[in-house]
Amino acid sequence: MDYLIVVDMQKDFVDGALGTPMAQAIVPAVIEKIKNFKGKILFTRDTHPENYLDTQEGKNLPVPHCIKGTEGWEIIKELREYCQEPPIDKPTFGSMELAEKLTEEKEEISSVTLIGLCTDICVISNALLIKAALPEVPVYVDASCCAGVTEQSHKNALEAMKVCQIHIAEEG
Repeated sequence: MDYLIVVDMQKDFVDGALGTPMAQAIVPAVIEKIKNFKGKILFTRDTHPENYLDTQEGKNLPVPHCIKGTEGWEIIKELREYCQEPPIDKPTFGSMELAEKLTEEKEEISSVTLIGLCTDICVISNALLIKAALPEVPVYVDASCCAGVTEQSHKNALEAMKVCQIHIAEEG
């Protein structure tokens, strides 16, 4: 079975605290990708506590975002109907829980494709974790359904993933 991982398509990353025009621009492509995907779809959700600014990440990125229970933490409304199961909440860039879940199901996984936000932070972190956990499973990133903090950092992340044998597609 093919798996689609929808990374952090949350209000705060699309049009909230850390939203960007690039993130908003990929929403239609993400919707189409999900609607046409034949396989299992899993969502991740960046999840921080109320004391986010006291955390290591908060000290390096002092913009409160994706605080558990807030509107900004929620998956954007355009995608909620496609959540086949509750999102995997992740307290950091890469999700060990996601990698473990996929490892448990590895016998039935033929490929894993990642889409979402941000290419240069959470998409790359999760792609590399999945590649390490499932070295014989092809891992893809659909670049047309991803956005980075900047266009340059998005491109840099795609190039870094290519070197790590993650297949980069521009499917749309």
